[in-house]
Amino acid sequence: MSVKVDLDQLADTLADFALAYLVTVGDDFRAHTVAVDPVLADGALDLGTIGRTTRTNVSSHGDVTVIWPPREPGGYTLIVDGTARLSDETLEVVPTRAVLHRKATAESPSTNPNCLHDCVPIEQT
Repeated sequence: MSVKVDLDQLADTLADFALAYLVTVGDDFRAHTVAVDPVLADGALDLGTIGRTTRTNVSSHGDVTVIWPPREPGGYTLIVDGTARLSDETLEVVPTRAVLHRKATAESPSTNPNCLHDCVPIEQT
């Protein structure tokens, strides 16, 4: 199921994160992960210049994931799934789903008591 991403809320959320990683998949179904510095502009994440392996992967498999790890231990990880758009040497990702994710603790608010994770969808309410 797709969750509509509220880009205004995503822009605010991005302010809490620094380093990001782009995850693509090759024809051999192995993940390829690279560090990126995305900028949200006009409804898409501009990832700038990309390398040969990333370009090859997104040419064949346009669904990608961008992950921002938490700044502090125990913090949320921001995970954005999206569709890649290639231009000459750069890559944009149009977000399709975004979530803040972390392992649940005894203190975590949970929507499901059997859930092992504490997740907050970034969507319109």
